[in-house]
Amino acid sequence: MPGPLEARIPDANRGQRLDQALAALFPDFSRTRLKSWIEAGRVLLDGRAPRPKDLVSGGELVQLHPADAPLVELAPEAIALHIVYEDAAVFVIDKPAGLVVHPGAGNPRSTLQNALLHRDPSLARLPRAGIVHRLDKQTSGLLVVARTAEAHARLTRALAGHQVGRVYEAVAIGVMTAGGTVNAPIDRHPVDRLRMAVRGDGREAVTHYRVIERFRAHTHVRVELETGRTHQIRVHLAHAGYPLVGDALYGKRLVIPRGATPRLDAALRGFRRQALHAARLAFEHPDGRGRVEFEAALPPDFVELLAALREDAAMARGDPRHS
Repeated sequence: MPGPLEARIPDANRGQRLDQALAALFPDFSRTRLKSWIEAGRVLLDGRAPRPKDLVSGGELVQLHPADAPLVELAPEAIALHIVYEDAAVFVIDKPAGLVVHPGAGNPRSTLQNALLHRDPSLARLPRAGIVHRLDKQTSGLLVVARTAEAHARLTRALAGHQVGRVYEAVAIGVMTAGGTVNAPIDRHPVDRLRMAVRGDGREAVTHYRVIERFRAHTHVRVELETGRTHQIRVHLAHAGYPLVGDALYGKRLVIPRGATPRLDAALRGFRRQALHAARLAFEHPDGRGRVEFEAALPPDFVELLAALREDAAMARGDPRHS
């Protein structure tokens, strides 16, 4: 039998009821189910049996003994991972586009979480196998995974405190005149539950973007997250009028410049995911080693898209090197 799930209550949850704090810490389980487990003595808080209404102070060690199997069977799977960095406290993973981060409806297996459990079975003791933040299935790039309860607590606190640096590269539809900031709250779409949307009653969300390179009908941008809401970059850039290339959920029809080169035509038609890559990741190491930073090179499909855009722009200018 696997051991209990372990985590520490983030400082950001200070003052909340225990059942409310656990619902945020263990999102795979409903608050009702967690409350019943607390009442059944299946939750220990710093070694004692608490009540659901007890208020947390932040920093307490939680041990959760689920009463039955989780909703999705979390079996280890031998899936190759590109591990950029590892030590006793963390993994830093360069996730390829197409790999789902954790199991859910429609994706019961073959996820990053399954792969992590195969790589390190002890991660079964941590919420979501130590995954601290996620990337969408079709977004490539860096994410950090905690390997201990202490590391998970510290990284979770850092993320909540906007202390984890996350820089992305994207290709957007439209020619931006300059960079900017989108400060617009995000929540679930009121009608389409698969989508997020800018809503006045949503959660705070702030995205900064800067132009790297302009093309005839597209822009290569660098994006930095101040917060980390679901689909935040995709929603915010679409809200600003610059949806991402290949984004079927928040984008618009395919945009191919008049007289585009065959290479660009093929690259745009063949780009079947949102053009978004988590290129840089920085955080204070949970073992007190100071701030660490990592970079992940752009994947081949992204590199080809940029090369085709540059060639097309050069041909339109009459650059003899591309004639």
